[in-house]
Amino acid sequence: MSAQGFTLFDTVIGRCGLAWGERGLIGVQLPESSPGAAWARLRRRFPEAAEAEPPLEIERIIDRIRDLLAGGRDDLSDIALDLDGQPPFNLRVYAIARAITPGDTSTYGEVAKAMGEPGAARAVGKALGENPWPIVVPCHRVLGSSGSMGGFSAPGGGETKARLLTLEKAKTSAVPTLFDLEFSVAPPRGG
Repeated sequence: MSAQGFTLFDTVIGRCGLAWGERGLIGVQLPESSPGAAWARLRRRFPEAAEAEPPLEIERIIDRIRDLLAGGRDDLSDIALDLDGQPPFNLRVYAIARAITPGDTSTYGEVAKAMGEPGAARAVGKALGENPWPIVVPCHRVLGSSGSMGGFSAPGGGETKARLLTLEKAKTSAVPTLFDLEFSVAPPRGG
């Protein structure tokens, strides 16, 4: 990949964006509520990036994100990220979040415990709120201890988070969903 660039692309959840640099993705943009807002946010977040046709490697990432949002199971964990400027704590959180596969969830407390810092659930939530790569670093798969959506800093907040989890058919609580139920048709009685 060469100099910084960005592009917007359509998905089942709306118009998303990617920004990239020489060492990998520098950001992912989720859909905004109004036309043009995702473009404007990418320009503000990455002023050095120029809108450009995505190179082949970025086109492949776009295809993979579209597929995941359409119900695919790609965990996107091998996509290169430019980690420059990220605090070490956040990088540890992001590494654990990237290991959560589509359809699975964790909690802020479980992530903190996996880091060896069981009292750091709030700090985990703060780090995930600063995640520059939503979907690729699947912060939406981390929930509150009760299965609540918790915070979600992307446009649409908890509603967007719930939608992403629904698209992935994720189990967010012990209560069965329609995805969990097996229906059987009993033979008609009598006759």
